[in-house]
Amino acid sequence: MHRRALLAAPALFALPSTGRAQASRPLTVGMAGIPTGMDPHFHSSNNNNALLLQIFDPLVVLDTQGNIQPRLAESWRVVDDLTWEFKLRPNIRFHDGTPFEPEDIAFSFERVPQVPNSPGPFTPMVRSVRRVEIVDRTTVRFHHVAPTPFFDRDIVAVMMLSRRIHANATLADFNSGRAMIGTGAYRFVSYSQGERLEIERNPDFWGEPAPWQRAVFRFITNPGARTAALLAGDVDLIDAVPFQDIPRLRSDPRIALFSGDSITTSYLMPDTVREPAPHLFDRSGQPLARNPMRDLRVRQAMSLSIPRQAIVERLFQGQGRPANQFAAPSLPDRIPDLPEIPYDLDRARALLREAGWGDGFRLTVHGPNGWIPGDAELLQAVAQGWTRIGIETRVEVLPPATFFSRATAREFAIFFATFTTSTAANMLRQVLMTRDPATGVGPFNRQHYSNPAVDEPLREALQTMDEARRTALTRQALRAATEDLGVIPVHYLRNNWAGLRSRVRYEPSPLFYTNALLATPAA
Repeated sequence: MHRRALLAAPALFALPSTGRAQASRPLTVGMAGIPTGMDPHFHSSNNNNALLLQIFDPLVVLDTQGNIQPRLAESWRVVDDLTWEFKLRPNIRFHDGTPFEPEDIAFSFERVPQVPNSPGPFTPMVRSVRRVEIVDRTTVRFHHVAPTPFFDRDIVAVMMLSRRIHANATLADFNSGRAMIGTGAYRFVSYSQGERLEIERNPDFWGEPAPWQRAVFRFITNPGARTAALLAGDVDLIDAVPFQDIPRLRSDPRIALFSGDSITTSYLMPDTVREPAPHLFDRSGQPLARNPMRDLRVRQAMSLSIPRQAIVERLFQGQGRPANQFAAPSLPDRIPDLPEIPYDLDRARALLREAGWGDGFRLTVHGPNGWIPGDAELLQAVAQGWTRIGIETRVEVLPPATFFSRATAREFAIFFATFTTSTAANMLRQVLMTRDPATGVGPFNRQHYSNPAVDEPLREALQTMDEARRTALTRQALRAATEDLGVIPVHYLRNNWAGLRSRVRYEPSPLFYTNALLATPAA
C-alpha cells in the first residue's frame, strides 16, 4: 500500500510577485491548432485539453516534468490491486457557485463513454472503473474490474463536470458557452469557433490566483501569419514556431524562445486489414484489387525510404529526433538501446521486388494541416522517399477536424498523425491494441490493426501492478509492434514557443500544451 501525497496546490498556478502590472493587460496568444470542440469529454487531443484545463479541473494533472500533481484531489493511494482512493479538496465550487461534490466524479466518469461522435474518446481512461464509492464528502474510492496500475496517469485529462449543470449538456451547449462552467483557474468569456477563445481569472479559484487577469487565444493556422503577428506585437506569445523562423527569432532581441523535448511521436498508419483499400492505384491509375500494405515487406520498404534524419536536420532545423520505435525517448517503458532505422533505398526496392511489387504502385497519403509545425512539408518529404522506390505518392492535407473525422471513418489508405502520452503502454493501448468498444481499448486504432503478439503481453501489462514485470511485458508488446510496423514511426517532436521578451515567460510543456497557466508575466 502506498500513498501519493503531494503539494497543496500545483506550482503552475502561482503568480509571481513581479510583473503584476503586466498581468493586468490581457495575454494574447497565437495558436496553430484549432480545437475540435469545447466539451472536455469530446476529443482527447492536445489542443482541446490544453485550453479546457484552464476552465475545468481533473482530479490530478501531469506537470511539465512528467510528474503527477494534485488538482481537485489532494492525495491518493492504492488500497489494493482493485481499489484506488482519492482525498478531495474541501469547499470547491463551480464558477456559478454550484458546489463540487463526490457525486460529480461518478457523473463525470459515467458521462465519458456516452459522448457521441467522438473522434478520440477518453473511454480507455475510465473503462476499468466498475464503481465509484463515496466514502465521505471528501473521499472517493474507485473499484476496478481488474488491476489498473496506470489509473492516476490515465485520468490526468479527465475533467470533472457537474451532475447539476451538465446532466444534459451537448457539444453545442459547450461550443455556445452555455455549459462552459468549471472549477478552474479561469472562467469562460467567449468562444468563436475557428477564430478565438477568451477567458478571465476566476476570483474564487481554490488555489493561487491565475497569472493573468484575462487571456485571449487567437487561432492562427498559417505559420507565417503567426510569426508576423508576434513580430508586429499583435500577440504576446505563439506556439508551433515555424522551424524556418527559429534562427531569425533567436537573433531578435525583442523575442524570447522557449523550447523543450516532447513526449509526442509522429507516425504513419497504413491500412493492413482491408482488401482492397481506398486511394491505392496501379501505375496506370486504376484502383488496385489488392492492398500491397498488407505485406510486411512493403511496409518495411516504406519505412526504409523515409529520410528521417534529413527531415529532422533540414526541414525541422534540428528540432526533434528521428524515431526508432513508437515511444518517445523519455518514456520509462520504451525499448532501450534500439538501433536507428536506416535510410536505405536499395534495400527498400529489393523488398518491393520480393513482395511482388517491383513495378511499384500509386497511393495518396493523408494528414492534418497545421496539426504540428511542418506537417505538410514532412509528408512531402515522405512522399518523395516513397516515389524514389517506385511508390508514386500524392499528398493530401486537410483541416484537423475534417481529417480526424475521415480517418476515424477509415477513408484513407495511410495517414499521418501524432500521439502524446507519458508511457509506452498507453501509447500501444490507445493506438495499436485491437479496437474493442466494449473495453474501450484502441480508440485511436483508426485502421483497425490487430496483432496478438501486441495484444497479449500488453493486456497482461495493463493489469500488472509490479513495475518491473509490467515494463518487461510492455517492451515485449512494443517490440512486436516495432517489428510488424502496424504504425511506421517518423520522428519525436521538440516543442517551441516564442514570446515578446518584455511581456511573457513560458514554461515548455512536453504535452505541447499552450495555455495561460504556463505563461507568467515578464519581470
